[in-house]
Amino acid sequence: MKQKVILFDLDGTLIDSTEAILTSFYHSFQVKNYPFKGNDEDIKSLIGYPLDVMYESLGIPKAEAMSFVDEYKSHYREISIGMTILLDNAKESVELASKNARLGVVTTKTTRYSIPLLESMGIMQYFECIIGRQEVENPKPHPEPILKAMEMMKITQDNFDIYMIGDTKLDLIAAKKAGIKSVGVLCGYGKIEDLSQYTELIEPNALQAVKTIINQKN
Repeated sequence: MKQKVILFDLDGTLIDSTEAILTSFYHSFQVKNYPFKGNDEDIKSLIGYPLDVMYESLGIPKAEAMSFVDEYKSHYREISIGMTILLDNAKESVELASKNARLGVVTTKTTRYSIPLLESMGIMQYFECIIGRQEVENPKPHPEPILKAMEMMKITQDNFDIYMIGDTKLDLIAAKKAGIKSVGVLCGYGKIEDLSQYTELIEPNALQAVKTIINQKN
C-alpha cells in the first residue's frame, strides 16, 4: 500500500484570518483614498486568489493593484497573528494526519506570513514544506504550487497516494491539474455547488477530510 501524503490549504481550511484580511483591505482603501462601494462578502468571495487579482476584481485598475497590495501587506504583517485563529478541530486534524501521512502546506498566502502563523499556533513542526505565493510563478488554480510541493518532498503519484485538502475550487482544480486527489471542505469560503464540480469527496472540516483520506484504499 502506498504511503499517503496530505497537502493542506490554509485560509478557510486550517485557519480563519477573515478579520485580518478584511481589516487590511479596508486599511488599504482608506490609505489610497479609494471609494470602495462593495461589502465584506465581496471581499470574502475572492479569498484564495492572489491579492492583485482580488484588488482588480474589486475595481482597482491593474496598473495600480500592486500599490494596494503593498499597503495591504504592510498592515497585515502587523495584525495577522493577533487576528488569526485555528479553525475548530484544525490542530487535531493535523496531528491525526501526521500519524498517517506526510504533510505539506500549499497556499496562496506568502510564506513570510504563513510560517509565523503556523509557528504561533503550534503546528509548524508537522509540515515538511510550505509552498506560498513567492515560491511559484503561477498560483492556484495552476498546478505549479502542488507540483512544487511534490518536488520538494521528493514524491510522485507512482510512489505515494497524494491528496489536497482545500475549501475553494481553486484548490481542487489545482489538484486535478496536478494529477492528485482532493477533498473539499465546507468550513471556509467555497460553496458546495462549486466544490462538487471538482471532487466527489466533500467534508464539513479538515478533521473529517483527514479521516476520509485515512480510510481511502489505494
